[in-house]
Amino acid sequence: MHVPDGFIDAPVSVATGAIAAAAVAVSLRGARREFAGSGDAAGFGGERTAPLAGLVAAFIFAVQMLNFPVAAGTSGHLLGGALAAILVGPYTGVLAVSVVLLMQGVLFADGGLTALGVNITDMALVTTLVAYGLFRALLAVLPSGRRGVGIASFVAALVSVPASAIAFTAIYAIGGTTDVATGKVFTAMVGVHLLIGIGEAVITALTVGAVLAVRPDLVYGARGQVKRLELRTVEVATPGGPGAAKPAARDLPGDAPEAEAPPVAEGDRVPVGAGAPRAKGNRKVWLAGLAAALVCAGGLSYYASADPDGLEKVAHDKGIDQKTEEHAAKDSPLADYGVKDITNARLSGGLAGVIGVGATLAVGSGVFVLVRRRKTAAGPAAVPARETEAV
Repeated sequence: MHVPDGFIDAPVSVATGAIAAAAVAVSLRGARREFAGSGDAAGFGGERTAPLAGLVAAFIFAVQMLNFPVAAGTSGHLLGGALAAILVGPYTGVLAVSVVLLMQGVLFADGGLTALGVNITDMALVTTLVAYGLFRALLAVLPSGRRGVGIASFVAALVSVPASAIAFTAIYAIGGTTDVATGKVFTAMVGVHLLIGIGEAVITALTVGAVLAVRPDLVYGARGQVKRLELRTVEVATPGGPGAAKPAARDLPGDAPEAEAPPVAEGDRVPVGAGAPRAKGNRKVWLAGLAAALVCAGGLSYYASADPDGLEKVAHDKGIDQKTEEHAAKDSPLADYGVKDITNARLSGGLAGVIGVGATLAVGSGVFVLVRRRKTAAGPAAVPARETEAV
């Protein structure tokens, strides 16, 4: 779905660039609110969402390298808008996918630089908004719990891909550089991307389900839908004496047992269910996600389908690629997802994938750390003194 330079004329490319810039600016403000948490999660959003957001960007980059066959001579790959929105929130999701597209365009010559606004609008903004809006609507009518979240994730991801294809067709109808009937482009794009949407839905539902199984509190879209961790503060009357309150909490599925509470003094308020065990749980999920991304990009990508993806196939068959321009980064050492001067295809592609994961993780994490710091500087969200619940 990465649109190259030359498909869309300059005025429309500039216009979509402005739309993309506005979307990123709005998403930066919205991401601060998502990091701050809301409602039951107030005060706990940043410690859970911010570290995961950079990893989500790196994971999407890695899985996008795994093209899967969808029809004769055609492949597809994850877009990632639905997955990002459900895991870390819609605003943070737009930023995560935008980081992926930026890294792909600059380092790997994948997606035109003059078409970056088109790609962010199409692949980051449209997919995320459509997917998350449908996801929330489905949660309102589906039974609460993991099954409801899983079904909503599947359907939202499925619909987001043809929605992106429709958005591209609309952009092409306004600013396409070739004279091809819009109806032909619409039919071909939506048809093939419905098939690609099935793969997107499977990947999204499996990934969301995997995180739900071990740490449902880390899934932004599942807040309020799964068993919640109860956090309480209790006053200790006499340390170790009769009647002393003993911290207790309901563990989320997959959580390690709570560590023994540290000594407390009389009158201290003890937050129950927060602390070192939770931080260690976050670290395990983060490391597992990073390992999965490295395996996908560094190893499994070698077995990805070599067939053109949906947009490339339609562009070639319908002739809308006649004015494609050479990529400004075509001489990049990592162009076309291979390391220059390394002749072994497996090694070259695997190393390029690992570098891409690392670069996307670094840039994405840097962006989200800055967003979180600005949120913190503006003032942390207030936490009720007596009892707080978080998801």
